[in-house]
Amino acid sequence: MAKITGINHIALVVPEMEQALKFWRDILGLPLQGVNDVPEQASRIAFLPAGAGEVELLQPTTPDSGVAKFLQKRGPGIHHVCFETDDLDGMIDLLKGKGVRLIGEKPSTGAGGKRMIFVHPESAGGVLVELYESA
Repeated sequence: MAKITGINHIALVVPEMEQALKFWRDILGLPLQGVNDVPEQASRIAFLPAGAGEVELLQPTTPDSGVAKFLQKRGPGIHHVCFETDDLDGMIDLLKGKGVRLIGEKPSTGAGGKRMIFVHPESAGGVLVELYESA
């Protein structure tokens, strides 16, 4: 049976990547793996490892993207939490069987080529949850 194997990352929406990096990288000392543009998500993404997980910084690159709308509505801060699962397809079937609403019907490919899907906040107490398939 599919199960959650750990927290992969916590994603934070930021209005300006370089300003955010001044805190997370320069002040806290988290190492920066790199900053990448992800056109499919209209975002710039930076991953900063922190122990077994990572901090993901998300900056919108277009004013009409989902991340931009989130930033306009809620301001900077926590966007989603990402959990790893050992069997994404099995987890999707399990969640659907329990009436959980997903964003999209099938997994997509996220940063780093990982298969992923989002759980709609309506099913998770207002929290956007991302599921990554463990390598």
